[in-house]
Amino acid sequence: MINIAVIWGLIILFIMQPGIAHDGAEAGAKLFVHALLPYLLPYIILTQWLLKLPSTTKEIPKWRRFLKAYILGSFGGFPVGAVTVSEMVKNEELSRKQGSILLAACHAPGPMFVIGFVGTELFGDVGSGYKLLAAIHIVNVLFFLIALRFLPTDSEIASPISKPLQKKNGMPFLEAIKESSTVIILVATTVIFFSSLGMVLTSVLSNAFTVDLGIVKTMVLSIFEMTSGVQSATDHFYGQAFFPFLIAAILSMNGLSIHMQVVVIAKTANISMAPYVFGRIWSILLVPLVFYAIY
Repeated sequence: MINIAVIWGLIILFIMQPGIAHDGAEAGAKLFVHALLPYLLPYIILTQWLLKLPSTTKEIPKWRRFLKAYILGSFGGFPVGAVTVSEMVKNEELSRKQGSILLAACHAPGPMFVIGFVGTELFGDVGSGYKLLAAIHIVNVLFFLIALRFLPTDSEIASPISKPLQKKNGMPFLEAIKESSTVIILVATTVIFFSSLGMVLTSVLSNAFTVDLGIVKTMVLSIFEMTSGVQSATDHFYGQAFFPFLIAAILSMNGLSIHMQVVVIAKTANISMAPYVFGRIWSILLVPLVFYAIY
């Protein structure tokens, strides 16, 4: 009943604010085409291609599987970590328990976005971009090591495949393109929808309450779509002393758009989302603090 009320409420809001809804959707579409698609698509295809190649090794040490997941998943931007971990769980390279923790740890914005866009264009200092990227990965690795401590021993976990999964004969590259297209459509849909929703709710809140438009717009867009939140924070708070740490907090929050992408992808491999939720809370609290310490 609550879901139905929320859906109808949003439909009414969109009907009452058609122009703003259109502007938000248009902004989300431009954001996806110009800022996300060129970086995300090639990396997802290559990652999927690599993961679909038949394994020639029967036994791979646990640390190498973890390292493979982290390197492939953490440096491609959202939601490549979820794609990588889910594929490795499906291939039985990871147990679901390990996959659930790695899903939380292999979750970071791409280096090109943090160093190139945030560091160079927003902070005006590429070194600050490197420091922010370091803070994100320090916090992620710490979370993984602490969470791993609470994993059951190997005897209590179904061991990740002593026999490699028998893959059907086919063309891994074409399969990678096919599955990558599904992920890209998912990313585009969530970015456009939540950008439009964020703009509509910003308009409603700013008209209903006497509050600063910049604060409201930045908060609402950051909750729904990370990149839009970063852009709004830049428009309204650029040059303030707290600006770099506000950007760090927004990147840690990620936004519902990215969280929905991760949930949909992870559910295809039946991976628990509980560690992911704790991982996001951990990141929101610690990334700005670690960045402040090394800034």
